[in-house]
Amino acid sequence: MATRGRSLRSPGVKPDRRAQSAALDAEQTLSLSAWAGSLEWLETGSGLNQRLYIAAKRALDLAIAMCAILAALPVMIVIALLIRLDSPGPVLFRQSRLGKDARPFTMLKFRTMYVDSGDIPTHLIERNESTGPLFKMRHDPRITRAGRWLRRTSLDELPQLFNILFGQMTLVGPRPPLPRELAGYEQVQRARLRVVPGLTGLWQVNGRSNLPFEEMVRLDLRYIEERSLWMDVKIILKTVPCVLFGRGAY
Repeated sequence: MATRGRSLRSPGVKPDRRAQSAALDAEQTLSLSAWAGSLEWLETGSGLNQRLYIAAKRALDLAIAMCAILAALPVMIVIALLIRLDSPGPVLFRQSRLGKDARPFTMLKFRTMYVDSGDIPTHLIERNESTGPLFKMRHDPRITRAGRWLRRTSLDELPQLFNILFGQMTLVGPRPPLPRELAGYEQVQRARLRVVPGLTGLWQVNGRSNLPFEEMVRLDLRYIEERSLWMDVKIILKTVPCVLFGRGAY
């Protein structure tokens, strides 16, 4: 196997760009497969370090979630009033998502769309700006005026702090997919479901919605492989400026 970064072409021979692109795609596929295969120890391992990490991570989740809920309570009350004044319908949006081991749970969000906007119309599907099984659109007409502001500031995610308290989510981890998205997952992408899903993660602080789906998966798998309490803290700290400046949010 060639050492990464070492050129195998002869001097004076121009590289074939199509061959380079194909080689890069193959390398990324192999990397994802290798990552997915190396994740087994996370669920089967019972070492002391692993147990300590899980316990410390849960303690961090509870401490930050409880403090954040208390601090953000006045903000959440104001948001609830804005939503009710902006459009008819409930304040909270409850959506079925898949957690660890593909177990379904109800994820909470502040409602950002008009009521009965769950199904994506065909004419909007054709304007999808994301890749893979995801649907993302910068100027989605289903989003309310208050909803655009909430999404841009990520304040619509605040109710997920309660999902963290309930143990359904964690502060840092892969984002929980919709059940319908799972049908479009390749085997390597299902490795994201081996851990508890998170409110933020590695791809959220490295481009968010501007990233293609394949890059989101790669960063999620990298997090699962390399995760540690220190890594969680760094991602949480990096999330703050991303939220404040709305980087990659729409």
